[in-house]
This record gives sequence, structure tokens and C-alpha cells, in this order.
Amino acid sequence: MTKPTKEFIDDKSRLEHEGEPLAANIEQNLKMILKDMGGSDDVVIREIRSAGSDASTAAIVYIDGMSDATIINTYIFDYLNRSLQLEMDHKDLAQQLLSGIGSLHPVAKTGELYQSLLSGEAIIFLIGSDHAYRADIRQWKGRDVTESTNQTSVRGPRESFTETLRVNTSLVRRKIKDPRLWIETIAIGRITKTDVTIMYLNGIAKPSVISEVRSRLQAIDIDGVLEGGYIEEYIEDAKLSIFPTVYNTELPDSVAAQLLEGRVAILVDGSPNVLIVPTQFVSFIQSAEDYYQRALYASLLRLLRYISGFISLLLPSLYIAITTFHRDMLPTSLLISLAAQREGVPFPAFIEAVAMEVTFEILREAGLRMPRAIGQAVSVVGTLVIGQAAVEAGIVSAAMVIVVSVTAISTFTFPAYSISIPIRMLRFVLMGLAASFGLFGIIMGLFVLLLHLCSLRSFGEPYMSPLSPFIASNQQDTLIRMPRWIHFIRPSTAQKSNRIRQRKK
Repeated sequence: MTKPTKEFIDDKSRLEHEGEPLAANIEQNLKMILKDMGGSDDVVIREIRSAGSDASTAAIVYIDGMSDATIINTYIFDYLNRSLQLEMDHKDLAQQLLSGIGSLHPVAKTGELYQSLLSGEAIIFLIGSDHAYRADIRQWKGRDVTESTNQTSVRGPRESFTETLRVNTSLVRRKIKDPRLWIETIAIGRITKTDVTIMYLNGIAKPSVISEVRSRLQAIDIDGVLEGGYIEEYIEDAKLSIFPTVYNTELPDSVAAQLLEGRVAILVDGSPNVLIVPTQFVSFIQSAEDYYQRALYASLLRLLRYISGFISLLLPSLYIAITTFHRDMLPTSLLISLAAQREGVPFPAFIEAVAMEVTFEILREAGLRMPRAIGQAVSVVGTLVIGQAAVEAGIVSAAMVIVVSVTAISTFTFPAYSISIPIRMLRFVLMGLAASFGLFGIIMGLFVLLLHLCSLRSFGEPYMSPLSPFIASNQQDTLIRMPRWIHFIRPSTAQKSNRIRQRKK
């Protein structure tokens, strides 16, 4: 089968006259809109004709449900109807409308017309004008700002992002009231033309990072973008790595904190998840709640997450290696207890662990996909019943059930869900190495893993920074969080010329 060329794809994905100027005739423009949109029922066209004339002197086109029909009916249409009877010039009409609406811009190209119309703006055609005008009166139903269900916290703001782009940008604006918070918006997707916004603090974010983000986004040529995950796959550095090099969050306060450290936020219209670049591995272990509690509490909880991460990654493989190759490392009483439990088990420890881990992953996925009213109950009851039944049937040992349960619980301590997925994948790899080579296999696997992590980059920044390369000035907020009055400078992700966070007193 012949692979289609880029020209063929472009011809099928774009309108033939997308870049052409609008016609000077109102009727011709309206016929073009009806033809291109197939006479869709939600396209509303309201024409104004002078007395004794069959030709339209003005017309308003908008999408029902996306534009504010009240403003169109009570102000724009009535005003045009009265003004055209006075035979006002189209320039004077546009000026009068601008003073009333507040946002009126000329539209000269067909592609720009459809971009505005399908974004919820109203298109106004006036007789005698070789271009149209777009009025920003967008209004549609959207989800209210609610508490995040994926990133919960005991202390801190409860609000989370929604699927509306301008609501999301306003949530960040409320927290950073500084004119240096700059926003750039581009449309990505030949068909969807999704608005993608770049947000950064000018003078704090590195210009090289901003330029790289802008160039990577502009290089995306795809027919549609429906969620931030589309963008993430195109802009991430290590596309084949299982570790995410782009951070995402639903919390406006977390985005504001990242912007203050010199990072760049990418907001996608229709997605409640905001992408943050560049990012480091330690960012996935840190929680926004760490900065709302006392430093001692936050440090202890952060260390607990690191310990839980090692448990989630290594506990099953260590159990397999020790019970298979290194039994002399165990106390005699514990060794006798484990041997008694495994006396009737027909499978080796590796098969036991894989079977239990796969079973738990199936239950976890089923709990996510089931209706919320029963999903959690089914996953918990299923885990208890299956585990108990497997032990009584002699398929697995009780110790293995304990190991798998502690491992699974430790996975839920990660604040970012995206980092738990590679940990779960690597767990199976280390289990296989432990079953083959014992502790030597685990050590070699960790060594290769560490080399891979140290080789990763996120928009030019080392992924394991500030641990590798080691940056002493950034250690105050890495493994532990020092008191806030010690944080004098921003991390290395910010510009060197503007890294002063607070002055010493």
C-alpha cells in the first residue's frame, strides 16, 4: 500500500479556499459558509435588508450554543437594524459597535473567519465592506471550578482547573498579579484548531526554554488535538523512555509555584491538565501540600514518599532474590516460617509474585473503569477475597500476599500518578532479574536504571538535577524541605540574572 504524501493529507484536511480573501458581496460569503458547513442546523444566519431591497445590507453569523444570543438579539441586531436605516457608513457602524461590545476585530481571510466562528465568536458582515468583523461574545456551558479528585490535599487550595482555557488562565492570574506573566496562544490541529497557550514569567523563565517550547509546538502538524496528552507526546525529549519528562497537574497553585521557579506552563483548551516544562524527577515526588505545612512535617512526609518508592520498586524482587538464592541472609526462625508457608505451594517465588502482581493490576484497572459507586468496593473486596482464597487453596503463600499488598499500597503515596506507572513496569523487570541472578541482578538493573535517568533531559535541563549534576544551592528543597526563610534563590531552571527569591535581613 502506497503511503500518502504530505500534500495529499493537507488537501484533504484543509478547505480549498482557506487562505483566500472574503468576497465583497454579503450573499456570496453567506452561501460559502452554508456550503462549507453543510447547512448545519446550529449555524444561525440573521440578515438585515433595507426597505424595498432584496439584497442584504448586513448579516450576523454565529454558532448556536457557543455565542451569547442575548447580546446578539438585544444589542447587535437591533442596533444594526436602526443604524442601517439612517444609511450610516460601515466604518461608523463598526466604530459604534466597538464602543458597545468592547471587542470587535476585522476578518479578511476565509480561514480566519472559520477559526473565529467555530470558537464561539459572532461574524458581522456590513454592506460596502470588503471584510467582516468578529465580535468576541463567546458563551457556553462548562464545568465549574471544583476540587481535584486526582490530586487531593489536606491543607491548601481546593480549586482545580476545568476544560475551559480562559477559566484556567484566570485561575493562574489570580495567584500571580504581575504584568510579567505573559501568555501566548497558538492554534494546533488542521481540523480541530485547538487553542494551546504558553504561559511564563518574563525575566524569570529562560529565553532558550521559551523559544524551544514555542518551536516544538509550532512544529506539530496533526489533524486534531483533543487533550494535553497529544501535545505531550510531541514535545517530550525522550520519546521512547518510560519516564515522563513533562509534568502535568490539575492544581492552579502548583502551576503558579512552578512559574515562579522559571518553568513554562502549557495549557490546552478542553483539558484540565496543565503541562509543565522543563521538569525533574524530584518534581514528581514533591506535593503542593509540602509548602503549606511546617518544614519538619513536610520533610518527614517527603522522605516517607522516597522510602515508599523504593519499597514499591524493590520489595517483590528482594523477596524473590532472598528466598531463592540468599536464604542464609534470613534469621533461622523467619526462614523456617517461610519454608512452612511455601511447603504446599506448587510454584516458585517468581511465578507467585508475577501472578499476584498481575491480579492486582487487573483489579486496579477494573476499579478505575467501573462506575464510581461500586468501583472502589469491588476492588477492595476482590483483593481481600482473592488473596485469602489463593492462600487457602495453596496457590500462593501468605508472605507473598503481604509483600504484594505492601508494594501496592506504597505505590499510592506518589503525588503524581504519572510516575507510578514506570515504577510498576520496572517492578516486573527487576523481578525477572532477581529470579535469574539474585541480588546481583537487582544491583545491575538499578545501575542501568540510574544511568538511564542521568542521561535524560527535559528541554535541555538534566532530568535528575539537582542530584545529578549535584547543585548544592538547590538541596534545600530536594530530598527534604528546609524552612521557607532559608530559600534565598530560585532553582537552576530560572534565569541566572534573576534567581533572587528573597533578600537576607
